[in-house]
Amino acid sequence: MLDSPAEKDRFKSHCEQVARRLERLYGASVAAGLLEQLQAELEAFVQFEARRADGRLWGQDDVILISYGDSICREGELPLETLCQFFRQQLTEVISTVHLLPFFPYSSDDGFAVIDYQQVNPALGDWAQLTELNRSFDLMVDLVINHVSSQHRWFQQYLRQAEPGRDYFISPPEGADLDQVVRPRQSPLLTEVATEAGPRKVWTTFSADQVDANFANPQVLLEYVRILLFYLRQGARFIRLDAVAFLWKEWGTSCLNLPQTHEIVKLLRDLLGAVAPQTVLLTETNLPHHQNLSYFGDSDEAHMIYQFSLAPLLLHGLYRGTSSHLCDWARTRCNAPPGCTFLNFTASHDGVGMRPVEGLLPQGEIDLLLHGMEQFGGLISYKNNADGSKSPYEINIGYFDALKGTWLGEDSWQIARFLLAQTLMIGLRGIPALYIHSLLATPNYTAGVEQTGRARTINRRSWQLEELEAILADQQAPQTIVFDELRRRLKLRRQQPAFHPDAKQEILPLGEHLFGFWRTSLDGRQRIFAVHNLTDQLRTLYLDSALDGQFTGRWVGLLTGEVVTSERAAVDLPPYHVLWLAQEK
Repeated sequence: MLDSPAEKDRFKSHCEQVARRLERLYGASVAAGLLEQLQAELEAFVQFEARRADGRLWGQDDVILISYGDSICREGELPLETLCQFFRQQLTEVISTVHLLPFFPYSSDDGFAVIDYQQVNPALGDWAQLTELNRSFDLMVDLVINHVSSQHRWFQQYLRQAEPGRDYFISPPEGADLDQVVRPRQSPLLTEVATEAGPRKVWTTFSADQVDANFANPQVLLEYVRILLFYLRQGARFIRLDAVAFLWKEWGTSCLNLPQTHEIVKLLRDLLGAVAPQTVLLTETNLPHHQNLSYFGDSDEAHMIYQFSLAPLLLHGLYRGTSSHLCDWARTRCNAPPGCTFLNFTASHDGVGMRPVEGLLPQGEIDLLLHGMEQFGGLISYKNNADGSKSPYEINIGYFDALKGTWLGEDSWQIARFLLAQTLMIGLRGIPALYIHSLLATPNYTAGVEQTGRARTINRRSWQLEELEAILADQQAPQTIVFDELRRRLKLRRQQPAFHPDAKQEILPLGEHLFGFWRTSLDGRQRIFAVHNLTDQLRTLYLDSALDGQFTGRWVGLLTGEVVTSERAAVDLPPYHVLWLAQEK
């Protein structure tokens, strides 16, 4: 409830901003009526508002785990029960938040063709299991906002030409200029369907089973606001806007990143500011880096965006044994505006996106990387371009197997190389997110690809708990080594104020083979110097010249315990070694 004058003023201020945004989207006459409907929804919601005890958006203890509801299963038990038990037993001090990928009834795309936004897929469990998971961990929930399943009740209404769904979808007129539309897939943009009014072609950005919603209809926006508020009532702390860059359509444009799309994201943030100010809004926009950054707005849009360029740049750096492109990008293009931060990750349920390195890697280096990933068992997915050509969209590969070697071939450094990748990621400014199959070092699931015929299945294995426990009981298994060491490093990271998402970061020029940075806590009392050897050779770091006199006193390696003093002129870094040096007080 809005108990104080300050809270009431906050609510009023955000509602006034919402009103202005509605006018820009739909015009003054429509906006007035829509605002009344929205305010009624918000006023009803504030009766249920839950507040975080500390009043903050994020801290150094925030670590997100990405998982499907059935990533770990046990016969005779609901997958969400199994998952909750495993996470509680193994990850209570390791992660803070579970990003549970779409857990709703669905018809395709492993959950992203949603049939019902407010029900839990009964094959996984029900809301009781989600509530139980939420007792131990915060939740990130997907708002799959661009499209619905062709089996969703709205689209079934559209087919019958019944209210309200008859006006919820997009059927471009004959002759509409669609030549500039940017596509993330090779499937047709329009899908012909049979309606009671005759055949229609509807907009399907991602597949024939995923029908795009028509946000030019203000009632569609209202429907998704209701869904958003429902998720907040279920305990969601993070809201992820899936595929949001494609939201608004206008003939004769790219239909990507349109001003109206940005306005809707800003409006959703305003709504959260009015009724749930400790909720974090995250946009999923797998795009070239500068386009991705645009979703910060002027600190008034997404609180957090995916750091999409990190995964391919880091993979390239380790594959080629060079920090040059990674360092240039991190030093010049990785600044979040005030009140915003990045979600850092190396792997997710999707592949390693290649659009985010457009303009960051030379084409020859991209081609070399693609070839190398195919040699390591990966698959390449393509997208259609407006000129009729196609280009690589993502590499489908388990990130653990992506690091089984370098451009010279496979070698014995896979585990060390992979641990370096994850450690570098969790040290960078932002909130780290680990995919469950990175935490478990899951190899390429080629058998799954053969079963489904879909490239993305290679990174979407569902482990049987008994098999997984047997592997993790073997102390020599790569999965056990990675799992235990990553848990240790994550626990350690969560204790360091210098790793707060807002703590200062300074990327250092340490030559071609090393990647290093300073992190400094918000109060200036802790500094951590992180340095990573991206090669399979011993490298020497000369402290005075590299750190420009900033390295004084006695420093302790947080990860490995070594002591380094300013009297030492140099530090030797074995292959794929990582140092987190913190100054002793």
